[in-house]
Amino acid sequence: MNLRQFRKLHQTIAPIVLLPLLVTVLTGVTYRLGKSWFGLSREQVHWLMVLHEGEYLGQTLEPLYVLLNGLGLLWMLVTGGIMVGQNLSRSPWFRQLSHWIQSDRIQSDRIQPSSPPTDRTTNPSDPSDPSDP
Repeated sequence: MNLRQFRKLHQTIAPIVLLPLLVTVLTGVTYRLGKSWFGLSREQVHWLMVLHEGEYLGQTLEPLYVLLNGLGLLWMLVTGGIMVGQNLSRSPWFRQLSHWIQSDRIQSDRIQPSSPPTDRTTNPSDPSDPSDP
């Protein structure tokens, strides 16, 4: 798929998943902060979990709501990430950065590591030194 098709699919799905994801995020954060920071009881904020989990849809549609909400989030993350990656690879500063990294790797491959010093005077307490009395 090319970038134009990903953008079109992303643009088509975004309005559909926006409201359910927004409700899920806002109710989840409000529930947690209400209990942790404001000391609200579970009964006082249970209505937020009803909205958060889609319990108002009934036992049949609740799992479907959760599934579609999760798939919608994953879809938006994947298509958005692909679009960001393609746009980044086209940007001049990213090309310059990757060129700089590649030239740095080539230079580091050419440099041979130096061997450790063999002079025994650097460690006079070495027990393997036969000249040591």
